[in-house]
Amino acid sequence: MKGTMATVDYFERKLDDKRRLTIPVEIRNEFTSGVVVTQGFDRYLHVYPKSVWDEQVEPLLQGNILDEKTADLNVKFRMGKCESPLDQKQGRITLEPALLEYAGIDRAVVAVRAGRYWRVMAA
Repeated sequence: MKGTMATVDYFERKLDDKRRLTIPVEIRNEFTSGVVVTQGFDRYLHVYPKSVWDEQVEPLLQGNILDEKTADLNVKFRMGKCESPLDQKQGRITLEPALLEYAGIDRAVVAVRAGRYWRVMAA
């Protein structure tokens, strides 16, 4: 197809000295609403477009306040959660030290699409 970018479902990068991850040009438009980074279910990070967080994740976290599973998900996803705009000039996001430590990430990362969000893990 003329003028169509390839679908990117996987990428590898190295964080720079300021803990910034450069998002591939092909997917930057997914993050125009901003970026939300949280702990993952295991030793990796979830990277959500802010619009996906607001429309799909946040409503699920508002479930029954006495439900233990809902409470556990709130703790998991809100502990260390950070929101930021995507650096439009360079397409970078800064990853917080506590989240990098949680995921065991030093510099090299692998990112894999998981539906409408990304899993980012140590390479």
